[in-house]
Amino acid sequence: MSKLSRSKAEEQFAATQKKARQVQKEKERAWQERTEHMAKLRALRLAKEAADKEAAEAPAGKDDTPPDLPKVHRR
Repeated sequence: MSKLSRSKAEEQFAATQKKARQVQKEKERAWQERTEHMAKLRALRLAKEAADKEAAEAPAGKDDTPPDLPKVHRR
């Protein structure tokens, strides 16, 4: 009987270990997804900041229409 109870205990232990590994994999997958999402958001933020900085450095009064057109036709 000792062997039977020991093998049952080993089966329970193995099942517990398997469940723990599955939970750990799920946590790592969720962490990886979150890390990728934050990296994407950071890249978007940096691109926006660069565009804003470039727009701020451009001369404010500059038109891109030719100067010979009347002001009515300028955009």
